[in-house]
Amino acid sequence: GIRPAPGYPTQPDHTEKTLMWKLLAAADTAGITLTDSLAMLPAASVSALVFANECSSYFQVGKICKDQVSDYAARKGMTVDEVEKWMGPYLGYDPMA
Repeated sequence: GIRPAPGYPTQPDHTEKTLMWKLLAAADTAGITLTDSLAMLPAASVSALVFANECSSYFQVGKICKDQVSDYAARKGMTVDEVEKWMGPYLGYDPMA
């Protein structure tokens, strides 16, 4: 099995934590909260999606293009600027150009 975690190469978008927290009611059930930058408190907390299947394998998200960012932003209900902020290391272009 695998356990990809938000913010790591197989799941680079930290903003997915907000959905995980809502679905799990993590603040109420486990006392784990998210900061404005989506860090977990207490700091020793961990989160991941767990796939217990022997055929599961890790992969890495490569550089993404502007059209992919635009499409992703529309599907997430975010602005392109917000997606560029959170996905900065994975952008295959300079958002300031």
